[in-house]
Amino acid sequence: MSQPVIHIDTLVEGCRNGDRNAQMELYNRYYKAMYNTAVRIVKDSFEAEDIMQESFLKAFTKIDTFRGEVTFGAWLKRIVVNDSIYHYRQKLKKNEIALDTVMYRVEDNAGSDPDHEFTDIQAQKVLQTMKMLKDNYRIALTLHLIEGYDYEEMGEILELSYANCRTTVSRAKESLRKKLAEAVL
Repeated sequence: MSQPVIHIDTLVEGCRNGDRNAQMELYNRYYKAMYNTAVRIVKDSFEAEDIMQESFLKAFTKIDTFRGEVTFGAWLKRIVVNDSIYHYRQKLKKNEIALDTVMYRVEDNAGSDPDHEFTDIQAQKVLQTMKMLKDNYRIALTLHLIEGYDYEEMGEILELSYANCRTTVSRAKESLRKKLAEAVL
């Protein structure tokens, strides 16, 4: 028999009380999404895993600062995004950017709907092309289009003005369109 699903608020309260089982349950529910967020920013799977782990530790040690104004997942994602950008900037300062980047694997879609498979391949093409953009464009598009941050939130994270965020996203989209068009030719 399966265990009953525990509500996030109950798990957060358990974490506040030091319940390791509640921490493990929250980790199990969110680790994949947080890893994916980190890897899209830092472009290194091992570093993304470290960042994800550090972010969870930070979240669990600072769980008392979680006021419930946003969902726990959104609060945790903000920690992961901030940690990822911080680590990425540290690598830039040390000139440690890897020459090769993590390749997103197209999963085997044997027996699936051909239209769905085509859409997956198109999405993979866009993600691969995004990796070729300038770093500030890639990060801006990741935050805006994939992670769903608005311009104000992006401004806080990237330390840019609202207008600068809009301009960067607009230019990043145009650069992505051009690179995708070149790839088709």
